[in-house]
Amino acid sequence: MHEHNHKHNHEISTENEKRVLLVIIFTLLAMIAEILYGYLTNSMGLLADGYHMGTHALALSLTYIAYILMRKFKNSDLFINGTDKIGTLAGYTSSLFLGFTGIWIIIESINRFLNPLTIKFDEAILVAIIGLLVNAISILFMEFKNSNHKKDYNYKAAYYHILADAITSILAISALIIGKLTSFVYLDSLIGVLGGILILKWAIGLIKKTVTILIDIKN
Repeated sequence: MHEHNHKHNHEISTENEKRVLLVIIFTLLAMIAEILYGYLTNSMGLLADGYHMGTHALALSLTYIAYILMRKFKNSDLFINGTDKIGTLAGYTSSLFLGFTGIWIIIESINRFLNPLTIKFDEAILVAIIGLLVNAISILFMEFKNSNHKKDYNYKAAYYHILADAITSILAISALIIGKLTSFVYLDSLIGVLGGILILKWAIGLIKKTVTILIDIKN
């Protein structure tokens, strides 16, 4: 039974590794588009979403590297308690980057609020929608199909990164549409602050969870 479960879990991890790689590719493409057009259209909401997506690309990359290391050393005696905590360490590291990004977005959004720029709403809305579609496709790729996926905390952390990114995309689109209809340009900056707070909240939650596992705190 132990050998069967070990083999099955290894197959699940290999499948998750492939899914994460596909999502990394989609995420990087969307990130480049959103950041580029965010600067061109002066949209802080779009920039926030683009940089937020960039942090997820980093987190997903760490997830992917963790899978490679876990697969490479799965039969090694180098690790006393196995290689499971490699994935947890990757999640902890990515959460730190996530937190710094959230702080930067809040600071930049406040600066844009104090010094507003003209926003090209049509172009910004189009790219933001494309970013949301990428998030939706990524979520479908990474959808939990059984309990074995849920037990893979490395995969679970990456999955929730994508969900958080989708929420930020929706906030950016909402701000841009309302701004276009009402000419209230400050809403874009306010949404940027809200997105930054959301990222910080996610980062703090992920740090708490990963630290608990890394230093073996009882739940």
